[in-house]
Amino acid sequence: MEIWRRNLLMLWFGCFITSASFSMVIPFLPLFLLQIGVHENVEMWSGLLFSAAFLAGAISSPYWGSLADKYGRKPMIIRAGFVLFVVYFLTAFVTSPYQLLALRICQGLLSGFIPGSIALIGTNTPDDKVGYALSTISTATATGGIMGPLLGGVIARVMSNRIAFASAGVMVFFATLLVVFWVKEEKFVAAKQRSSILASLKKAAINRPLMNVLLLTMLTSLSVMTIEPVLTLYIVEIGGSVKDASLLAGVVFSLSGVAAIIFAPRWGRWADQVGFRKVLLIGLLFGGIWTLAQIPFHTIWGFSIVRFIYGIFFCAVFPALNGMVVRATAPDFRGTAFGLNQTANQLGSMLGPLIGGAISGTFSIHSVFWATGALLLLTMGYAYWSKLEPSTRPEVQVDAADS
Repeated sequence: MEIWRRNLLMLWFGCFITSASFSMVIPFLPLFLLQIGVHENVEMWSGLLFSAAFLAGAISSPYWGSLADKYGRKPMIIRAGFVLFVVYFLTAFVTSPYQLLALRICQGLLSGFIPGSIALIGTNTPDDKVGYALSTISTATATGGIMGPLLGGVIARVMSNRIAFASAGVMVFFATLLVVFWVKEEKFVAAKQRSSILASLKKAAINRPLMNVLLLTMLTSLSVMTIEPVLTLYIVEIGGSVKDASLLAGVVFSLSGVAAIIFAPRWGRWADQVGFRKVLLIGLLFGGIWTLAQIPFHTIWGFSIVRFIYGIFFCAVFPALNGMVVRATAPDFRGTAFGLNQTANQLGSMLGPLIGGAISGTFSIHSVFWATGALLLLTMGYAYWSKLEPSTRPEVQVDAADS
């Protein structure tokens, strides 16, 4: 098997396990708070636990990215994997919300398995296969996001939430061992020196295509996350049963993931032929249109079908953005670039639910769908008018400078 294909296979499994372990743990944190004796301000603690890791990750991602450029992406993936193992395993033994908060902050500050995997794949895959590889790796996170809550729920029901947390840690540990022994980073151009975060930001700031991609990543994450706080409530509203809300929400949430598993590799192959920009524009355009199309449907079946169609198109967006990061950066800056991209993603993921909750509270749930659809269309407009690809390949510029 070619090395890039073996890397893709091993990292696909690693990202699947990491995504599954995350979704095994996160949905059950509010219930876990009740189990460890938190009966006041549960909503506040839940929100704090959710947002703390996002904020910590946004702060630390550029630092780990610069280390990846100096020492390699594989060491950073291994470091993040073992950190996740320790955090999840220790979570099984916490007895207070403060301990849980500390672990969540550590998780945000020290993790980065999936961004590191994307950076390694983007750098160690043949140019004509980058789109396919990045889209394929995106199906790992989608599959893990679908399977995680189911697996975590079964373990928690049969045994306990503590066992579910410990199980998530053990899974990540074995996935990390696969990276240690089976992933090979062939194409690594070490940066001559590790840049400070400020220096990295200055270097990124003069790269106009990269800055445009970072802004698009933040806007896209913000747009889709505005709907997260209210989607379950909307499903209750159209489904008519609070008792079945968790099951219905789980099914509806999984539909876009199922669409990604089926269609993301096809978008990736097409991106290798026509370019990432065209695929990005189509994904954002129809993602926005099909978000707005969800508004008229007041039955769970109609709403679910439209959510699936939305997933068919939107699954093209983030792999295309990742591909543009590869195209816009030289190999010795690519780890930092993906770290900055992760920061942009985390900031959007943190701000989106706050904005969506505020819109829903001030107006109505339907207004959030209008806002999300409009934001995606505006993001598409910005992508259309922005410079997203350099006039010359950064790799060529680096080679010329080194020769």
